[in-house]
Amino acid sequence: MINGSLYIMTVLIWGTTWFAIALQTGEVPAMVSVFYRFAIAACLLIGILKFSGKLQSIRRRDHLFCLLQGLCVFCFNFLCFYSANHYINSGLESVLFSMAIVFNAINGVLFLGQRITYRLAFASFIGIVGIICLFWETLLANDFDTATLIGIALCLLGTYGFSISNIISARHQKRGLDVLSTNAYAMLYGALTMLLIIVVTRTHFTLETTVSYIGALFYLAIFGSVIGFGTYFALVGRIGTGAAAYATILFPLVALSISTLFEGYVWTETAIVGLVLILSGNLVMFVRLKTRLKPRSKTNPRSKTNIA
Repeated sequence: MINGSLYIMTVLIWGTTWFAIALQTGEVPAMVSVFYRFAIAACLLIGILKFSGKLQSIRRRDHLFCLLQGLCVFCFNFLCFYSANHYINSGLESVLFSMAIVFNAINGVLFLGQRITYRLAFASFIGIVGIICLFWETLLANDFDTATLIGIALCLLGTYGFSISNIISARHQKRGLDVLSTNAYAMLYGALTMLLIIVVTRTHFTLETTVSYIGALFYLAIFGSVIGFGTYFALVGRIGTGAAAYATILFPLVALSISTLFEGYVWTETAIVGLVLILSGNLVMFVRLKTRLKPRSKTNPRSKTNIA
């Protein structure tokens, strides 16, 4: 029940953030928007944890891993995706982000000693084929021009950064560290790193005072960052990086539903086939979560990690 709730919350929250990111594409430089988002999220989360007495003190070595996590997911990852929005639409971004399930499975094997089960491999295959069908005509229409290729490359780089942060979060939780506390430190380090990049590149600070930009900024900071990453990384700790990343397969469905309502997205026959395949793959994985996946024990002697 807990795993299912975390899964659904992650899908619904992150499935809506792509449209919010699109609303922030405009006169404000991408790195400045990323800084605003995670500076607000870090201050809010640290303040809440500090006030409630739940901010966990961690060792210097753990802070270094929080710094690395912040660089990967709360800096590099979103800088790539915000920049990619200038080249491709938010729906296609969400589709490419679904490659996290592949990256997580590979990195889980490389760094955490995890195994790729037949069920996970089958569900991933169905989901990826569904994604291809879902956006087949869009890809053909773009004809893989230079702008599209740049956008795709940025999304894949950002997704790999996100995947590495999954491994680091799993490492945190195996060491008994609190998810929200490590997220708070990582967001702070990510925001400070982005600030340094802004200063070094002499990027001008601007702020778009429209209702859409400000509303999207706070939605992304509170729901997309504080709550969304809290639920997702908690899921990583409970069911593993590979299975948790399958939630990203559903993001495009939420993103496309929003696009249908507000951006005039038209469903085609191949898109409907893709929808059916993605839902089928999700059913395969969800049955796995309910019937066989259990929370991992922190004292399991057979679990191992190559990240100390």
